[in-house]
Amino acid sequence: MKIVISNTSDMPLYKQIEDQIIDAILKGDLSEGETLPSIRSLANDLKVSVLTIRRVYDDLEKDGFVNRQVGIGTIVSAGNVELLRDSKRRLVEQKMLDMIQTAKALGITQQELNDMMNILFEEE
Repeated sequence: MKIVISNTSDMPLYKQIEDQIIDAILKGDLSEGETLPSIRSLANDLKVSVLTIRRVYDDLEKDGFVNRQVGIGTIVSAGNVELLRDSKRRLVEQKMLDMIQTAKALGITQQELNDMMNILFEEE
């Protein structure tokens, strides 16, 4: 699992890490049942406090993305399928909002944006 954090970002470190783990789960890079690194190990790898990683893991567990099991570790949850679907939709919606804001700032019309989206969607 590759996580890249930026000290220059406006987003707090814990949120950068959390978002990237959620992204990896939603994309299937982290599979159901897969064990995440220990809090200490991930903190050492990322050069952040163990408290930061604990907060990330607490939030992920609260949101149903992982389960913590004593003696085993933090495991990607089979979880709530609807929660995962909704999270995927939210991720796409956020990226679309960013795209719309950029398009508006650059003077691109909704029709031009739709045309670009259709072309790009068909290429994939």
